[in-house]
Amino acid sequence: MNIGDFHRGRRLRRTAPLREMVRETELRPADLIQGYFVVDTPDAGFEKPIGSMPGQSQFSVERLVVRVGKAMDLGLRSAIVFGLPQKKDPAGTGAYADEGIVQRAVRRLKETYPELVVVTDVCLCEYTSHGHCGLLNDHGEVLNDPTLELLAKTALSHVRAGADIVAPSDMMDGRVGAIRVALDAAGFSHIPIMSYAVKYASAFYGPFREAADSAPAFGDRRGYQMDPANTREALREAAADFAEGADILMVKPAMPYLDILRLLRDNFDTPIAAYQVSGEYAMLKAAIANGWLDPKRAVLESLIGIKRAGADMIITYFAEEVLPWLK
Repeated sequence: MNIGDFHRGRRLRRTAPLREMVRETELRPADLIQGYFVVDTPDAGFEKPIGSMPGQSQFSVERLVVRVGKAMDLGLRSAIVFGLPQKKDPAGTGAYADEGIVQRAVRRLKETYPELVVVTDVCLCEYTSHGHCGLLNDHGEVLNDPTLELLAKTALSHVRAGADIVAPSDMMDGRVGAIRVALDAAGFSHIPIMSYAVKYASAFYGPFREAADSAPAFGDRRGYQMDPANTREALREAAADFAEGADILMVKPAMPYLDILRLLRDNFDTPIAAYQVSGEYAMLKAAIANGWLDPKRAVLESLIGIKRAGADMIITYFAEEVLPWLK
């Protein structure tokens, strides 16, 4: 081979301006959705750090409003809210109560920051005394169809409170359709649904159980969340939710399922979301705390990888931390 006959890729990597000029994937503030945990408490100043998620806390409504305001000053555009009620019961009634914790938090956020895109997680697990995502029969099995009505009521209560997007995460069959029908019938046909379409039964949810106090009292959720070994099933689940009216399809978790994320990107024209879950966040934070990883480089690389695989938007607990780096 003669000198000059081979590809010289380094020509476009030589300087920072050249690298920026040919960069294929860009991470923007608008791509990031920060997750927040709000607690139903009479203590307006309540703020409790989450041990397994360094840098994250549970907030009262008042403290949440303050925290979100600071994040918006950094460029935050959207947030997803998870609620922790004072009381739980078998039917998860706190999930769809007009004065439930998420409903009150959404009202305050939208009153204070009307430009903020507020997404709400639609599920019953944080509100049921048994910790599962739906109603149970006498044998402790989750009942799919009777749960749909409660999920639709929950989504509708969130939208009436001011939510811009509802995101059902329960993995009940038919829940997107049930929610779409309920929203349309109530005059909210303009509200989009971000479906947790492809949600795996993952070990990476562990820290979230502490953050949201949502661990099952018995058993696990493998009977309704997806088997991590399956790929083709992801296409079936996504297609079903899309047919029922989902406007955004989500893959959860993100990093262990980048192949699935790319699969959805290649097969659906709808916007695709990915959820960098609590376990992914906790692992990176632990390695950073031990000095094993550079914080900025590692976190940005993890998010760029998710974006490159096909995500249009990313739910991540790193959003607040990352925003100053994107200016």
